Amino acid sequence: MKSLFLTLSAVLSAFIMIQTACAEEGNETGFALPRMVSLRSSRINARSGPGSRYPIEWVYQQKGAPVEIIAEFELWRKIKDWEGTETWVHKAMLNGRRFVRVTKSGLNNLYAEPTTDSKVIARVEDGVVGEVDKCPEEIPEMCLIKFERLQGWMPRNVLFGVYDDEVIK
Repeated sequence: MKSLFLTLSAVLSAFIMIQTACAEEGNETGFALPRMVSLRSSRINARSGPGSRYPIEWVYQQKGAPVEIIAEFELWRKIKDWEGTETWVHKAMLNGRRFVRVTKSGLNNLYAEPTTDSKVIARVEDGVVGEVDKCPEEIPEMCLIKFERLQGWMPRNVLFGVYDDEVIK
């Protein structure tokens, strides 16, 4: 009886360790949580829970806007947007391509080089979404961003969609 108890205890301990590891890595996909992704469509229902039976709280209408996945449940992802709002969307509505949203109010400088001393090539309004080209390790405070046909450098502290210490090549 004692050996059966020890065996069951060992199996239970192993199961708990596996469940804990899965919870830390995104229990449905194995990808790290949290992680940044983008909205795949210009019309995405945001629901109060993980399923189509939950009511729609609002509709996202900005394709490419960055969001952070903070939890997973089957085919549903709990996301946090640039305003800190948390909601659930179907995984098919998310894309792995990396975009950022300018969050600093007013006009923000887009620089020709990765320094704020370089030439300003454009001014970008808050709310505008651009695609991340890179956020190099050598220049931790800046990212190279593409806004339609225009590409330049922006400080990370005016962007939502990249983590402070994240390197994107």
